[in-house]
Amino acid sequence: MSLLIKNARVFTGGKIQKADVLINNTTICGVGASISCGGADRVFDFQNKYLLIPGFVDAHVHLREPGFSYKETIKTGSAAAAAAGYNVICPMPNLNPAPDCPENLQQELDIIRRDAVIDVLPFATITKGRRGEGECVDFASMKNDVAGFSDDGCGVQTEALMREAMQKCASLGSIISAHCEVNELLRGGYIHDGEYCKAHNHKGICSESEWAQIERDCRLAEETGCRYHVCHISTKESVEIIRAAKARGVRVTCETAPHYLTLCDADLQEDGRFKMNPPLRSTVDRQALIDGVMDGTVDIIATDHAPHSAEEKSKGLSGSAMGIVGLETAFPVLFTKLVKTGVISLEKLIELMSVRPREIFGIEGGEIKEGAPANLCAIDLENEWVVNPDEFISKGRSTPLEGWQLSSKNVLTVLRGEIVYEAI
Repeated sequence: MSLLIKNARVFTGGKIQKADVLINNTTICGVGASISCGGADRVFDFQNKYLLIPGFVDAHVHLREPGFSYKETIKTGSAAAAAAGYNVICPMPNLNPAPDCPENLQQELDIIRRDAVIDVLPFATITKGRRGEGECVDFASMKNDVAGFSDDGCGVQTEALMREAMQKCASLGSIISAHCEVNELLRGGYIHDGEYCKAHNHKGICSESEWAQIERDCRLAEETGCRYHVCHISTKESVEIIRAAKARGVRVTCETAPHYLTLCDADLQEDGRFKMNPPLRSTVDRQALIDGVMDGTVDIIATDHAPHSAEEKSKGLSGSAMGIVGLETAFPVLFTKLVKTGVISLEKLIELMSVRPREIFGIEGGEIKEGAPANLCAIDLENEWVVNPDEFISKGRSTPLEGWQLSSKNVLTVLRGEIVYEAI
């Protein structure tokens, strides 16, 4: 199949310029000022309205299958991602059974092959049972089928175990994507240990529970040479530790999520849709994360899309399950709150969501140029809409952005030349 996209605003060579793009089968075979439509199976005329960019990659989602399909499925989660402009999503191993051996991982891979709308590249666990303690998995037996290894949902609790995991992953060239959390510092907390927490008599999660483990792991990554990626950072100390480690040459990268860049604990309400882990932190933490995005300390933005049932999210801040959905609002909220306000450039946001994740996790694409894979999405930057969770494709409905007016929506997603979502 051949596609011709005319009069697009194309992100190519690190900048945005007007161009036509010709796709033949799975590959981009032309990018130029004026390409003839002769022979193309389909022609789209964007009329200088839509932005054509490499499709997004989300290195941290929860698709809940196998084991918890009442929350989300690979089919619904990947369809939501396709509608939002994603080419690739990487689900975390909070599953039943946990993908801690080839046999368990195969159950997830079979569902992916059957139901996924886009590319779904899962993580396997670091420890058996994803317990954050005990024994490491057999990394070598799964490394070719996964994005990397993570115990997301819990941190690896002992230095010796994390050192062993890093040594083994370093020898294999694999990446560890770590949820950093010191269990003994949690003390029953469920929101940030800040002003809102104290004023409303809640139990707080201290910032040290996150950054202390990042500090340990950066030291171990320096010692072992392991490729170390830090999940969903939320504190200013985390930014500072990672910035310093990068300056020392440690092979560390990190992500934060849209909600940590656009909300803080002053925005909390007594509602489960404001509860996630890590929690929303202070205004100082939020600004530190924005500074980290601007100076390159924060490499990518991932959603930590974490759907739950309505009942699980109906029990307020203290009783609700941790996690919110984010795939269908990620680019629009960041474009609205960071790009349109002049905090970061549009090109920087594309790098954070499309280009850099591919570089870190070895995923093809990331450029619109002749000979590159045709992995693209098209964004209508002028589309104004109000977040209504009832309209989500995801099974999850819990978002702190409910009722927000946002700008921009994806209108076309192409994966290896195949249209996987269209709303033009």
